[in-house]
Amino acid sequence: MGTSITQLDNAKIAFITSRLSLTQDQAQRFWPLYNDFIGKRRELNRTARLLRRDAASPALSDAQLRDNFTQDFALRQQQLNLEKDYFDKLQKVLSLRQVAQLYQAERDFTKEVLKRVAGAGQPAAPPTGEQ
Repeated sequence: MGTSITQLDNAKIAFITSRLSLTQDQAQRFWPLYNDFIGKRRELNRTARLLRRDAASPALSDAQLRDNFTQDFALRQQQLNLEKDYFDKLQKVLSLRQVAQLYQAERDFTKEVLKRVAGAGQPAAPPTGEQ
C-alpha cells in the first residue's frame, strides 16, 4: 500500500470536506492530522484481522488461544486510546459539532460505498411510472 491517493480517497476527502464545511485554515490543519489517524487506525485494524484469522486455527493450543485473546484485548485498548487521543487533537482544529459530524460522515461514506458496491453487481432497475 503506497501513499498514492485513489479515486475512493478523493471521493472521501470531498465527502468529508463538504459535510464538515471546513474553512481553508481548518482544512490545512485537519487533513494531515486525519490522515495520520487513519493510517494508525488502519494498521491496528489490519493487525486485529490477522489475529482473528489466526485464532480460527485448530492447531492452536489452549495457551496460544489465551495469548491470542490477550493480544486482541490489548489491540482493542490501543484502538480506543488512539480514538481518544485523536478526539482531543481534532478538537484543537475543529469545533465539537464538526468532530461529531466527522464521525457521522465516515459512517455515511462507508454506507454509501457499500451500497454502490452491492448495486454494481445488479442490473439496472427497470424504469417505473408511465410517460
